[in-house]
Amino acid sequence: MATLQDVKNSNLVQQYMNMGNVFIGNIGAIEHNIHHAELTSALCRDILLKLGYGEREAELGAIAGYLHDIGNLINRYGHGMSGAIIAFYSLMDLHMDPEEIAIIMGAIGNHEEQAQGKCVNNVAAALILADKSDVHRSRVRKRDFAQFTPRDRVNYAVTDSKLIVKPEKRMITLDISIDTAVCSVMEYFEIFLTKMLMSRRAAEYLQCEFELMINEYKLL
Repeated sequence: MATLQDVKNSNLVQQYMNMGNVFIGNIGAIEHNIHHAELTSALCRDILLKLGYGEREAELGAIAGYLHDIGNLINRYGHGMSGAIIAFYSLMDLHMDPEEIAIIMGAIGNHEEQAQGKCVNNVAAALILADKSDVHRSRVRKRDFAQFTPRDRVNYAVTDSKLIVKPEKRMITLDISIDTAVCSVMEYFEIFLTKMLMSRRAAEYLQCEFELMINEYKLL
């Protein structure tokens, strides 16, 4: 059975992911580097394991989390769809079981809010929660505040973020600290509302409640 380590060992996968991050960096998009891939991968695994899903399903979540942004190689917009196709060929090369490839493709193809991604399986739900929780000022590449987009500003405002899974309460909490001199709490909520609603639906798919805490205030 193909593993996350097999995927990481693929020279082709590494080159595609690194080049995709460079390409979208050329248009000023926030970092979608190996650190983001590693974090999303680890969070996907953690969510599924803590909620009682099996080791193999958690491994598929880790693989989906690692590969989810590989489609940036082709275009920032619609990268979930193109990423699912790239993942298909990459995982076929590793002789992965077709059903497992399908689960990963479905998850990657449904993680974008712009593409109205849906929770088509458990891995997809975990991927949405993991990906949307990685907000932090370290992901913003621009240094000139005058060039910040609203997405840049809300990411730069975040000084700390944690995704907390409480299986005994069936609760998933995104706990964020923001610098209100950069962005107000309500502005963050307004700009990222679609992401947060997507996260809530993902938690519900996993039979959990979703809670958004910003600077110790509950907003969702």
